[in-house]
Amino acid sequence: MQLSARQRAYWRRTRLLTAALLAVWFAVTFVCAIYADALNEFELFGFPLGFYVFAQGALIVYLAIIALYVFLMNRLDHAYGVAERR
Repeated sequence: MQLSARQRAYWRRTRLLTAALLAVWFAVTFVCAIYADALNEFELFGFPLGFYVFAQGALIVYLAIIALYVFLMNRLDHAYGVAERR
C-alpha cells in the first residue's frame, strides 16, 4: 500500500517524537545508573542526587514523558487530520 506524502510526513514526525522521548527515557534509566556514583557527589533536598534520581526523579520523568507524548501526539493528530472523534 502506497502512503501519500501527508501520511509519510505524519509517520516521520511520529517516529521522531517517539525516538526523542525514548532517548530521554534511556538517558534517565541507563546513563544516570552508570554515573550514579558521580551524581551522589551532589545533593538534592538533602539526599544524594543519584539516590534521588532513582527514588523519585525517574518516576517523575517517566510520567512527564507519558504526558508529553499524549499532548504532542494529540496535537500532531489534529494537525494531520487523523484525530479520533469524541
